[in-house]
Amino acid sequence: MAFPKKFAEFVARTRVVAGFIVIGLFLWLSTPTLESVAVGGAVGLIGVLIRAWAAGHLAKNQQLATSGPYAHVRNPLYVGTLIAGIGFGVAGAHWAIGALLVAFFILYYLPVVEEEERHLAKILPGYDEYREKTPKLLPRLSPAYVGGPGFRRDLYLRNQEYQALIGYLLVLAVLAVKASF
Repeated sequence: MAFPKKFAEFVARTRVVAGFIVIGLFLWLSTPTLESVAVGGAVGLIGVLIRAWAAGHLAKNQQLATSGPYAHVRNPLYVGTLIAGIGFGVAGAHWAIGALLVAFFILYYLPVVEEEERHLAKILPGYDEYREKTPKLLPRLSPAYVGGPGFRRDLYLRNQEYQALIGYLLVLAVLAVKASF
């Protein structure tokens, strides 16, 4: 699915603000139960852990990442985001939330993926070959690349991925409180 470059640039600039708006709508529309929070929270945790794993292998704009989750899929951060979003949809226990999250992913994240891949192809040697070997969003079971550096805690911290974990825990806490009333 190709998106116009200007649209992709716009959503790349506005996705954080739009994300906060979506989270606000999500929390307002949600009708969680303690069971939906537990099940959705477990699904979402998988997404957050994938994001953490990816962040520990990513030296942004400096080196092509082909180890860890990047050996299976080109965009593990977005795969993790999608899984976390599905988890939140389950936790929120409302059909409109699921539709909102899917629409947000399609309209905001898919164009951003395209724009980032255009950028990476320009600045990282070997990216075109990597793109041919590794799927965009549906991970391959066997890695396209073997070896490479392992998870690096300093990269995880430099990429500030702990913020996603904090946000995830805060949203779950709000849902749990909402489910209790």
